[in-house]
Amino acid sequence: MTPRISRRGVLALGAAGSLLGTPAIIRPARAQARTIYVNSYGGVWETAWRKAFFDPYTAQTGVQIKTVPGVSFAKLKAQVQTRNFEWDLVNLGDVEYGQAVLEGLLDKVDKAAAKTDQLPPHMVRDYGITSYSLGTNLVYRKDKFPNGGPQSWADFWDVKKFPGKRSYRKGVAGALEPALMADGVPADKVYEVLSQPGGVERAIKKIKELKPHVAVWWTSGAQHAQLMKDGEVDMITGWNGRFDVVAKDGGKVAYTYNQGLLDYDCFAIPKDAPNKAAAMKLLAEMSKPQYQAEFTKYITYGPTNRKAYELGTIDAAYAKKLPSSAENAAKQIPINLDWYIKNEARAAELYNNMLTE
Repeated sequence: MTPRISRRGVLALGAAGSLLGTPAIIRPARAQARTIYVNSYGGVWETAWRKAFFDPYTAQTGVQIKTVPGVSFAKLKAQVQTRNFEWDLVNLGDVEYGQAVLEGLLDKVDKAAAKTDQLPPHMVRDYGITSYSLGTNLVYRKDKFPNGGPQSWADFWDVKKFPGKRSYRKGVAGALEPALMADGVPADKVYEVLSQPGGVERAIKKIKELKPHVAVWWTSGAQHAQLMKDGEVDMITGWNGRFDVVAKDGGKVAYTYNQGLLDYDCFAIPKDAPNKAAAMKLLAEMSKPQYQAEFTKYITYGPTNRKAYELGTIDAAYAKKLPSSAENAAKQIPINLDWYIKNEARAAELYNNMLTE
């Protein structure tokens, strides 16, 4: 039986001048070990990772790291099914990670290669290692609300007190929880209500109330940041680090951690990817506290290795801006991974039906 090879493998084989014979197939596998392909969100995310992790790793080991845009669960699923691998590492949010585990799309962590015995237990998952924390927050234009913008999801839904164009996430991940809080559900009861009969329907009904005021249903971090930077919408849901970059560039935006959703992204390796050993070594290095502390300098996402806060290299005032700081974490609710694993498929179907009505 002829072995299936990746698109990268085909290109490397073509360069070698032969697509026939076992030696020609083995050579590119060795060459690929000197290059690790990482699925990337692009933009400020990629810049931060390159400065904090990728460039130092290349300088230390000689291994090149190339990025492949953009992050897509559908692409991950397709490449595992076809064994046509475009990347060795993918960064997934909690919800996407849970779905990938459920569908058997990820390789188990090689704990020896990733040196997980040197990591805090909460960083290590069966099929990935947490990479950073971020908040899904309520964001608003300061020039639209010079006397103070919305500070709760109830405010976000209050189109009379806070008039203006809204933007909301097109995907179901992180969309239902704000709706229930806007409908009066306490933050610590959100997943309890979502788990009850009619809970998902209640959240979607609340989002449907807001639908006439949603100018754009956003699909990516780059998009939602640009919408606010350009003033196309007046308030939005989205990831804190993206909007701190907008503010740094002169954008008149502000956000609150109140009732935010605390998410932990995770690096994972596609099932049966050919470059697993090299990818695991990269994961081991990127998980060290000194590199995680460096990462926070370029974007305000928090380290998952708590030892990064103990090094003294993250300024105390700056640390208070990060979503995983004790003060900000207390204002947010963690994404409930177990709930999404059990309920995402049905919730997504109902949500998408509402969007297309």
